[in-house]
Amino acid sequence: MIKRNNEEQHGLDGHDVTGFDRLSVTVDVVILTLREGLLEALLVKRKEHPFLNYWSLPGGFVQMHESLDEAAARVLRQKAGLEGVVGSAGRDETRHHPIYLEQLYTFGNPQRDPRMRTISVASYALVEASHIREIPDERALFKLRIPQGEGGVEIFDGRHKKYSLAFDHAEILGVAIKRIRGKLEYTPIGFELLPGRFTLRQLQAVHETVLQKKLNKDSFRRKVLASGLLEATGELESGTGFRPAELYRFRREV
Repeated sequence: MIKRNNEEQHGLDGHDVTGFDRLSVTVDVVILTLREGLLEALLVKRKEHPFLNYWSLPGGFVQMHESLDEAAARVLRQKAGLEGVVGSAGRDETRHHPIYLEQLYTFGNPQRDPRMRTISVASYALVEASHIREIPDERALFKLRIPQGEGGVEIFDGRHKKYSLAFDHAEILGVAIKRIRGKLEYTPIGFELLPGRFTLRQLQAVHETVLQKKLNKDSFRRKVLASGLLEATGELESGTGFRPAELYRFRREV
């Protein structure tokens, strides 16, 4: 805590905050996962105006006592049912379901919220699919399609019905996917979408799904094995109708 002298404190006590316009700060969290080879986002249905009954990213207003990270973790817990949040610096292996969370971007279009002037500090979370629990009419996973050469994202349900999202959440979703695509080249975030043990085939499928392009199998395997980020478990996958592949884990101490 910074110590202030009496003169400075007197000036602060007499500061008139009513001379400035008020604005609100919110957090919105893009929650991405992979199911059946498709990239999906967890969305929640709004129960109030504006955008009543629209699907949206989990979000909420930042409370006076919260940091931005604390507010995002609360949103994940209360609206997405996800516990055990850790940041981009690393994961705490003692947590039951550690969730990778990283701040994304700040969105401040004056017209983004019809109620008032709001600024949203968005984050994204990468979650292995078994950790997500859908609740009908409250939260659900939606399939994503990213048109080539465009910044937008199209959202579909399991019956291929297309949806529009509340506020500017489609834009936020598009920025998140663009960020993740870029980070795959130099950061091992793709592991966050996999279970603790995985095959090289599964890891390559994550990269191909996010990047939306085929990768050369031999080149990809040479690159990831040479990175030092993988550790062989000495086990083989089970329940396959073909030759079982070796299982690896991510070396988080690297």
